[in-house]
Amino acid sequence: MAGGNSSEREIALNSAAQIAEALDREKYDVKVIDLHYRDWNYTAPDGSQWPLDKNDFSLTVAGEKTTFDYALVIIHGTPGENGMLQGYLEMMGIPHSSCSTTSSAITFDKISTKRAVRDAGLNLAREIFVRRGDSIDPEAVAKELGLPLFVKPNASGSSFGVTRVVEVGEILPAIELAHTESEEVLIEECITGREMGCGILITKEEELLLPITEIISKKAFFDYEAKYEAGMSDEITPAEISEEIRLELNRATRLAYKACRCKGIVRVDFIVTPEGKPYLIEINSIPGMSSGSIVPKQARAAGLTLGELFDKVIRDTL
Repeated sequence: MAGGNSSEREIALNSAAQIAEALDREKYDVKVIDLHYRDWNYTAPDGSQWPLDKNDFSLTVAGEKTTFDYALVIIHGTPGENGMLQGYLEMMGIPHSSCSTTSSAITFDKISTKRAVRDAGLNLAREIFVRRGDSIDPEAVAKELGLPLFVKPNASGSSFGVTRVVEVGEILPAIELAHTESEEVLIEECITGREMGCGILITKEEELLLPITEIISKKAFFDYEAKYEAGMSDEITPAEISEEIRLELNRATRLAYKACRCKGIVRVDFIVTPEGKPYLIEINSIPGMSSGSIVPKQARAAGLTLGELFDKVIRDTL
């Protein structure tokens, strides 16, 4: 299940192409279904398009009907990462590869994520939560959180609409930009340190903590350009960190995964302060799987192909 309706649509299609190529065709009969609002279509090798029948989750191509056993969800943003698609699949009784409807909704919503993990004892940046129409005093915000600070959409991915603010006069324009992606906005204090991406998969058979990646952006922060344009960031896997910090990141990653009741492959991102203290940035319930994405690199560093990694997911959830 690929594509989606958000700004991350093309990234999701690239991720889906990578996974479809990696899956073992001796085991799986794979069809990529592109979701775009109400259109859920399969494109055949000859270029013809065929709609998925949402009534029974089936596909009929040239008179031949296939009823699917399983949905591998690789949609970043809506309707995949926020739980909407999972709601349909769970009502239809279709097993799927990602977090549940509830877990997806929590992890996609940044303030809900922070509330879910706070009791687990994870370190979190201080924040101010803003709804569209709220009155904001930029001077008061800067006084409370300090400068620089981050303004980000409460429900969005790939750093769309995120601004690193260094002056008071930038706060209101940054909020307006964030509102283009989300009705709700999070203003957070800036935690200084090294950014780490931590891939994790917990199944009934094993607990797989992938090698940690350090993300060194050549921009002011790890924004969309740094994430997806070649040469705009260095991603070091495994990260050059002490064993003590690695174990602490593994512990925090495990806590975040379990606190939000995650399932499938998830990437949890942290900032590690110079004192070695990890602060949670976000939980990516459907992380990127394109050739340049972090989790596939971590899988390779762990000695796994992308196909083998998703074999583990499918075996656990089918």
